[in-house]
Amino acid sequence: MGLPGGTINETYSQDMAIVRTRLQWILLAAFLILLFASPQFLDDYWLSIINGMAITLVAVFGLNILYGYCGQLNLGQAAFMMVGAYASAIVIERFGLNFWASIPFAILGTALIGMLFGLPALRVKGVYLIITTLSAQFIITWVIIHGGDITHITYGIPVPRPTLGGIVFDTEAEYFYLIIPITLLMGFFAKNIARSRVGRAFIAIRDNDLAAEGMGVNLFYYKTLAFFLCATYAGVAGCLWTNYVGIAHFEHYSFWDSVWMLGMIIVGGGGSAMGPVFGTILIKGLKEFVVYLAPAVAMAIPAIGAQFSAAGGMILLSLIIMLFLIFEPRGINHRWEMFKHTYRLFPFSH
Repeated sequence: MGLPGGTINETYSQDMAIVRTRLQWILLAAFLILLFASPQFLDDYWLSIINGMAITLVAVFGLNILYGYCGQLNLGQAAFMMVGAYASAIVIERFGLNFWASIPFAILGTALIGMLFGLPALRVKGVYLIITTLSAQFIITWVIIHGGDITHITYGIPVPRPTLGGIVFDTEAEYFYLIIPITLLMGFFAKNIARSRVGRAFIAIRDNDLAAEGMGVNLFYYKTLAFFLCATYAGVAGCLWTNYVGIAHFEHYSFWDSVWMLGMIIVGGGGSAMGPVFGTILIKGLKEFVVYLAPAVAMAIPAIGAQFSAAGGMILLSLIIMLFLIFEPRGINHRWEMFKHTYRLFPFSH
């Protein structure tokens, strides 16, 4: 990682520190203060957007571990979220547990399913692995639909609002203070996983799995672990979402959600801590922009108004992903790193 001029690493702990300089600490503190104060000056509409982005970001963090660091493609992340959602809802409904007690069940159930669908990664890769993970989307959905009284089929499983002591999380602002700390914590874990021995093994597999195996990296163990961690994050995201909307329903976790989450990694920049953040904000922000723009287009051009509202978002997002693949395959994070190197070395050329 590039450091500002005059900042050097004298110890191993300094080299491993995420936040180094006084300016970085000040900016981090200012960001956290502004973030947690935002419910005081934002209305429910903007808070709902932020809450939805934060929950999606948890799942994208997990996908970044699998795809960005380990290089294993996954088109079933929304299905893993569905497992976490239903695992949480079932234990709440059947056993009377609360939201907090349901989280370990959501994590464990989703992680085991993720490992199961990750087993073929030892033998297949590329487009074949895409097909394998794509099957998870349809197999899991089929099991949920045919779950009978366990999954309540069409109607889904309603869940009560989460509580903490005497606080009931039933407003957007209260959910904000529930979701954002969990998202920050999961992002911190993802950052440190990437900096650990496990993360270095993932990167070695991504760059060249045959060379990694020759150097003693256990491909079966680390590929399975990557799917385990990816599904764990999806389980947390699914648990958060079903308790946020108040119901577990399979229609909330479509195949296209998996596609767009992979697109968030591509746009933001895989294999980086900030890539999922940039990609999630851009893709989710563009979706909201299309919703806002659709009525204006319908009034200006009535002939295509309804069609634009239905398909405009998919067309725009697909075009954005294509442009990034062509002109900036390393994503927004690459540009952000170039900007940081530029101002840290100013006025000297890079």
